[in-house]
Amino acid sequence: MYAAHEGLSFSRPSAPASPSCACSSVFGRYVLNSTPTWAESLALVLVLYVTMLGCAVGVRDAGHIGMEMLGDLVPVSWQRPVSIVIHLLTLLFGVLMAWNCSEMFRSVQGYKIPTLGLSESWRYVPFVLAGVLIVLFSIEHIVALVRGEEVKPAWH
Repeated sequence: MYAAHEGLSFSRPSAPASPSCACSSVFGRYVLNSTPTWAESLALVLVLYVTMLGCAVGVRDAGHIGMEMLGDLVPVSWQRPVSIVIHLLTLLFGVLMAWNCSEMFRSVQGYKIPTLGLSESWRYVPFVLAGVLIVLFSIEHIVALVRGEEVKPAWH
């Protein structure tokens, strides 16, 4: 639960920062007649952080309705095993995402985002973090299912 709260805490200031970058770009372009080159690139990087951390918290809070609907279609005696399989598949997705994005992180470390001067690898950090969080949250769901407990949403 702590990781979900931290993910939400990071996303809160990042969410308005992205439109602020876009506004500064528009202000610079039309009012000052000098577009800040960094604004669009920074907005895109911030959007990656917000969406990927939000995706991970959505997995924790069981916000992905498509996966959850399968459990309702099977008989009651099968619902818990099917839910465990769904969370195992989600865990596998998180592992693959974290692994492959960490490979991408390593492969682009030497390249820079020209307008920011940051390494291109910073674009892959939120994907790796989200993959790790998805794994942890999937484990949390599996443990809760085995114990017969319910995972409380992070947004409460």
